[in-house]
Amino acid sequence: MKKLLVPVLASALLSGCAMGPDYQRPDTVVPEKHRGLPGAPSEASFADLAWWDATTDPVLKELVAEAIERNQDLKIAAARVEEYRALAGINPLWPNVGAGASAARSRTSESVQTVPGGQTNSYFDLSAAISWEIDLWGRLRRTNETTAAQYLATEEARRGVYLSLVSDVATAYLQLRALDMQLETALRTLESRKASFDLVEKRLRGGVGNRLESSQAASAVAQTEATIPDLEQAVFAQENLLCRLLGRPPGPIERGSVLLDIPVVEVPAGLPSALLERRPDVREAEQVLRAANAQVGVAQASLFPQLSLTGGLGFQSTDLSDLLKSGSFVWNAAAGLLAPVFQGGRLRRNLDASRARWDQARLAYEKTALAAFGDVATSLNALQTTGRVVVAQRANVDALREAERTALSRFDGGVSPYFEVLDAQRELFSGELAYAQALRDQRVAVVRLYRALGGGWNQPEKPPAPAEAPAATKEAP
Repeated sequence: MKKLLVPVLASALLSGCAMGPDYQRPDTVVPEKHRGLPGAPSEASFADLAWWDATTDPVLKELVAEAIERNQDLKIAAARVEEYRALAGINPLWPNVGAGASAARSRTSESVQTVPGGQTNSYFDLSAAISWEIDLWGRLRRTNETTAAQYLATEEARRGVYLSLVSDVATAYLQLRALDMQLETALRTLESRKASFDLVEKRLRGGVGNRLESSQAASAVAQTEATIPDLEQAVFAQENLLCRLLGRPPGPIERGSVLLDIPVVEVPAGLPSALLERRPDVREAEQVLRAANAQVGVAQASLFPQLSLTGGLGFQSTDLSDLLKSGSFVWNAAAGLLAPVFQGGRLRRNLDASRARWDQARLAYEKTALAAFGDVATSLNALQTTGRVVVAQRANVDALREAERTALSRFDGGVSPYFEVLDAQRELFSGELAYAQALRDQRVAVVRLYRALGGGWNQPEKPPAPAEAPAATKEAP
C-alpha cells in the first residue's frame, strides 16, 4: 500500500498550480475628484459617519434603530448570508471518510448445483472507507474560490439592503415632517381666511363692503378646507409606509423635531477611489466578478484528467466472535485516473461560456462603478441646488407675508378691494407649501448623498476564504 501511495501523494503535493487566471481588479477610470464638489478633494468622508447617530432628532434615530432590528427585507438578506456562509464552509479539498458495519445470514439452495448445497452461512463486516480526489489542476480550489466569493457577494448585498433601509426610513420620515408642516400651514391659513371672511362680513353689515367680496372670502375658506383632507390622507399613507419599513402593523408614527430644526450637516465627500471600497453594490459586483473568474479555472481544469485515491480497512468474519481478531483484518487501496476523451465538445463549450460570463461580470462591475461616481456627482449637485432653492423660497415667503399684511391693511383702510387680499393670501399659501417641500428636498439630498457614498457601515476586515487557494497560473480568460 505504501509503495502505491507515496508516488501518488508526491505528485499531488508537487502540483501547486491551479488552472485559470488569477483575479485582478479591472482598470476603472476613477476621477481625481467628485464632480460638483467645491474645493480640493479630501480623504475625510461623510460616509465614515453613521448619519442617523449624528442627527439631533431623537425620534429619527430611534426609528432607524428599530428598522435595523425589525425590517423583514434586512432579515431576509441576513438569512441569505448565513446560507452562503454555510456553503462556503464546505471544503472539497478534504477526503471523504465513511464507516459501516453489516451482518448477514443466508442459506444456499439444495436444488441448485452448489457445493455443498443447503448450507447456512453468516457474514460480519466492520470497515472504514476513504475517497480523495487529488486536486492536480486546481479545479477544487477554484471551486472553493467561487463559493467564498459568492458568500462575500451576499454579505455586500446585505449591506446594500441595510444602507437602502436607513436611507428609506430617513427619507420617509423627512417627507412625513414636510407633510406635517404643510398641514399646519393649511390649518393656519384656514384660520386666517376665516378671520378675513369675518372682517368682510362685518364690513358688509356696516354698509361698507359688497356681496361679491363676501362670496370671494367664503370661496377662499372653502378652497383651503378642501386641501386639508388631501394632506391628512397623505400623512396617513406616509405613516403606513414608515410602519412597513419598521416592520410594524399600520399605525401612527411618533414625531420629533420639526422639519426646520433638523440640521443640514457639513458633507465631505472623500476621495473617488475610496468609493470602490465602500459602496456595497460595487463591492458586490466585484465579488460576482471574482466568482466568475474562478469558474473559468474550474472549466479549464475540467479538460484534464482527474486523479482519485480510494481505500478501506476493517474486519470481516463469518463468526461474530472472530470479527475483531487480527486474522480478520482486511485492507485495500487503489488509485484511479479518469480523463475526458469524448463528450461532444461539452467541456470546451462550458469553458467558452465561463469566459463569456466573466466578461459579463467585468462589464457589470465597470458599469456599477461608473454609476456610483455618477450618483455621488448628482447628489452633490442636488445638495447645492436645493440649498439655493431653500434660500430663495425663504425670501419669497418673507416677501409674501409682508405683501399679505400690506393688502390687509389697505383693505381695512378702504384703499384697495378685497381681491388684493385674496391674491396675497393665495400666493402666500402656495409659497409656504413650496418652502416646506424645499426644506424636505434639501434634507433628503443629504440622505441621498450619504447613500451614494455608501456610508453607514463600518468596513470589517475581509474574512478569509474557507480554504486557501494556491498561486495560480497567470492567464487571461
